[in-house]
Amino acid sequence: MLTGGSAFGLDAASGVAAWLEDHGRGFRVGPDPAQVVPVVPAAALFDLGRGGDWRARPDAALGRAAAAAAADTGPGAPVAEGNTGAGTGAVIGGLKGGIGTASAVLPSGATVAALAAVNAAGSVTDPRTGALYGRLYEDPAALPAPGVHAAAVRRLAEAREITGARSAASVRPPLNTTLAVVATDTALTRAQAHKLAGTAHDGLARAVRPVHLLSDGDTVFALSTGARPLAPEAAGAEAAFGVHIEAGALNEILAAGADVLTRAVVRAALAAETVDGPGGVFPSYRDLYGTG
Repeated sequence: MLTGGSAFGLDAASGVAAWLEDHGRGFRVGPDPAQVVPVVPAAALFDLGRGGDWRARPDAALGRAAAAAAADTGPGAPVAEGNTGAGTGAVIGGLKGGIGTASAVLPSGATVAALAAVNAAGSVTDPRTGALYGRLYEDPAALPAPGVHAAAVRRLAEAREITGARSAASVRPPLNTTLAVVATDTALTRAQAHKLAGTAHDGLARAVRPVHLLSDGDTVFALSTGARPLAPEAAGAEAAFGVHIEAGALNEILAAGADVLTRAVVRAALAAETVDGPGGVFPSYRDLYGTG
């Protein structure tokens, strides 16, 4: 469960757990199928006061509603992006942040996907050109026109001035956190999933600069649906000086995890919509630069 509301937002996890219990989903601890304890990994980003009300935050009822909505979504359905869910109050260095997703099907047939709630103290744009860092990683020529960038810089400065004067609820300096989930349909061990979460942080570092600051709490979860076995060439391990080295298809998944997370951050920036409210003005990248 990814949420806003800082530590207060973790209340939403109890609503998710309640929904799961009602549906018999969780770690079974007794003879009755209803005797389960749902385990809900959760993380919250800092967005308190962004809407102008310090006490506006997710609660158990909202968490329960989110779980029900997720359960009603069919396999393969599009995932909502932009100003939704944990991305509602997200901000990226003055720009509006939000939810972004990306996926890839590898030559082995494995699928690797990422969902990111981008709320960073750093920036997703190159201050010299306005280009999205994550786009430059794939296409160094993806640069906005100089005049567009100059106008965007002026508008962003004006928005920051308005936000500073308008919202007494906002925290200075801003506190942030980017949350992400990287998933694959390939069966992974706990150690392999842990490695996937770690390497995916490289994708975050390509798209946000600076990243992993003391004012950030950047967190990446990794999960596997276990729908397909790991390819034979990656299932074995070779011992070298007592260290087991995974190879082949597993490395392919690790590399893809970082790639799709970079793309998910770009999607979050492009899907976000400008917010102009009592908490301040947070312009979207699209409003400043367009989508080209």
